Amino acid sequence: MITIEARERLLKLLGPERYRDDKESLVTHSYDATPMMQSLPDAVVYPESTADVQEILRTANEYRIPIVPRGAASNLCGGTVPVAGGIVVAMTRMNKLIEMDTENLTATFQPGLNTKTFHREVEKRGLFYPPDPSSMSISTLGGNIMEGAGGLRGLKYGTTKDYVIALEAVLPNGEVIRTGGKLYKDVAGYDLTKLLVGSEGTLALITEATVKLLPAPGIRKTMLVSYKDIYAAARSVSRIVGAGIIPATLEFMDQPTIRVVEEYNHIGLPIDMQAVLLIEQDGQDENVVMRDMEAIAKICSEEGADRVQTAKDEIEAEQLMKARRSALSTLARIRPTTILEDATVPRSKIAEMVLAINRIAEQYGVNICTFGHAGDGNLHPTCPTDARNEDEIHRVEQAFADIFEEAIRLGGTITGEHGVGTVKAPYLEWKVGPTGIDVMKGIKQVFDPNGIMNPGKIFAKAARKRLVVSR
Repeated sequence: MITIEARERLLKLLGPERYRDDKESLVTHSYDATPMMQSLPDAVVYPESTADVQEILRTANEYRIPIVPRGAASNLCGGTVPVAGGIVVAMTRMNKLIEMDTENLTATFQPGLNTKTFHREVEKRGLFYPPDPSSMSISTLGGNIMEGAGGLRGLKYGTTKDYVIALEAVLPNGEVIRTGGKLYKDVAGYDLTKLLVGSEGTLALITEATVKLLPAPGIRKTMLVSYKDIYAAARSVSRIVGAGIIPATLEFMDQPTIRVVEEYNHIGLPIDMQAVLLIEQDGQDENVVMRDMEAIAKICSEEGADRVQTAKDEIEAEQLMKARRSALSTLARIRPTTILEDATVPRSKIAEMVLAINRIAEQYGVNICTFGHAGDGNLHPTCPTDARNEDEIHRVEQAFADIFEEAIRLGGTITGEHGVGTVKAPYLEWKVGPTGIDVMKGIKQVFDPNGIMNPGKIFAKAARKRLVVSR
């Protein structure tokens, strides 16, 4: 709860337009994109500067009020649900692009800047910012940083954590910390930049970030490969990368996903196929790009591809990419509730993981559609279901627990790009072990001794019991 004194202090700082505790504001900030999760905050605040954030955190720390940072709330792990109440700090008004440095190939911005808007500004200058989460049209860059977001281009170019090189962040006591710089080499002490990326708002609140940029690739070619055998598609992924070819994008969709995406987009996806691979290669040399695409087509044909189609122009290529990015939103049309996960395995284990997901879905009698970033082993098994059906929801939860167990058995992890939040917290110990949990809690204690920063996230009250995966 917020005391009268704390409320008055924040109202004086922010005014009634930027300090809200009316019912409508509380309800609209009580949930994010995670299904079946909602909890009311006590207030919502809208800082416009680092100084605002400092005073908000000082007040919260003094009165022991939980703080929940929030961007566009497009995350899927319950990361911005105020499970302990407190103050939601909505960062959307801190949305400036501060600098585009073409000499150092860097950009500096505030955390509330929309991801797609930033991409467009970068591309106007002939530059390239590779991280491209599927939510980029609505997500914020600060949210991408806090969740360690990935995207379709992660295989070749890496994810958000590979591009953030400097941060300004406010600690719970209101002090400002600045990490990194416009540097490609910096080993002065612990890497606090990397520590804060992916910390999900549990350590500090980011108020400014600098990322590195790349020259834009001049050539881009896109290919759609169709399979009657889903496992041949999975084998093709392993063979392509094993051959030393690293595509810019190597995406996978199974038949249930294909059918729903085609029904919504009407671009001619082959609904009679069991799986498709969407493959994109880019670069500066057209001959090299075409050589890679020809080699990829040969491998796919050898693995039993039914059809290999190259996009005839940029418009068709963009339609294919748009279809893949819309997979989640289109699957959400099937039933009232959609649960999406991101179990991740070494890319050589993709075929085994696809087999396991299908087996587990059949075992529990649930419908699981699978798509994802197959090239880097990051699959998104997605279950259209109905939260009102308690028996089915229980079976869905059991199925996903088995999927996490299988991913870890194959050398993978419980989350590749969505974060831990509240949803994955009970499973974190499966991945990092009890000693790993203790180390993380020790770091949390140093940054946030009063435990006000996004409580209830990452660390569960109790780890979920390990399951025995049936064979």
